[in-house]
Amino acid sequence: MISTDFAPGSPCWLDLGAPDVPAAAAFYGAVLGWEYQSMGEGEDMEGGMFRKDGKIVAGLGKLTEEGARSAWMIYYSVTDADATTQVVERAGGTVRVAPMDLDDWGRMAQYSDPLGGQFAVWQPGTDKGVELVDQPGSLSWTELFTSDAAAAKEFYGGVFGWQFSDMQLPGGVGTYSLITPAGLPEDRMQGGLMQVPAERLGLTHGRPYWHPVFHVADCDTAVAKVTENGGSVQMGPEDMEGVGRMAICLDPSNADFVVLTPTRS
Repeated sequence: MISTDFAPGSPCWLDLGAPDVPAAAAFYGAVLGWEYQSMGEGEDMEGGMFRKDGKIVAGLGKLTEEGARSAWMIYYSVTDADATTQVVERAGGTVRVAPMDLDDWGRMAQYSDPLGGQFAVWQPGTDKGVELVDQPGSLSWTELFTSDAAAAKEFYGGVFGWQFSDMQLPGGVGTYSLITPAGLPEDRMQGGLMQVPAERLGLTHGRPYWHPVFHVADCDTAVAKVTENGGSVQMGPEDMEGVGRMAICLDPSNADFVVLTPTRS
C-alpha cells in the first residue's frame, strides 16, 4: 500500500498536464469528487491543486510542451535529486527537466527511461507530497506498461533500488511484476509493471508509460461518470481476483488512468 511517509523510491506526487485546465478540473471533479483550487488568477486557470476532503491529492497544469500528449506524471521521493539524475544518466535514461528548486517546497527533476517511459522525482523541502493516499478519491497504486519488462526492472531497480516479485496473471495472459520500495516489506507494495506488445502501447506510439490507479468506492459508478463527462473506457469494468474491480479509462484529452475498488481482506 502507498503511504504518506514517502520512503525513498515511493510515489509522493502526481500532476496532470492538460490542454484545457478548466475542462480537466471539471472532469476529475465529477469522476473522483475532487475540488480544484487554482494557484493563479483570472479565467485561464493555468494550474493548481486538486483536493479531496480538504487534502491535496494531485496537481493540474497547462500542457505547454510542443507535441506532448496529455498525461499524468508520477513523482517518486528521493533524498538527492542531483545524485538520482547522475544514476539515471549512467543507466541509459534521459533527463527531460534538469533538477530545479521550487521555492523552498523541494527540488524536482523529470526523466525518460531508456525506452522512453516518462517519470519524475521529488526531493522534499517543506512539501513532502500529497496529503491523502489509499483512500477513495486518491492514489492507491502506480503502474508501468512497457515492451521490455526485464529492461525496465534493471533500470528502475538501479535508480531506486526497488524490489520486484513476479506473479502470473489469471488465464496465462502474462506476468505482472510487483514493486516494493527498497528495504520495506511486501505489504508496502506500491505498484507494478507489465510487459505488453509495442502495438498495444498506442497512446505513446510504442513507448512505455506510467499511469496512476485511483481508489474509488464503486468502480461501476466511477466508470459511468467517466463516460457521462466525455471520457472513455479502454478496459473493464472487470473483477481481478485478489485485487478488486477495475477499469482502464481515458479522460476527454486521452490521459490514461485506472479506477479501482479494491478487495479488502
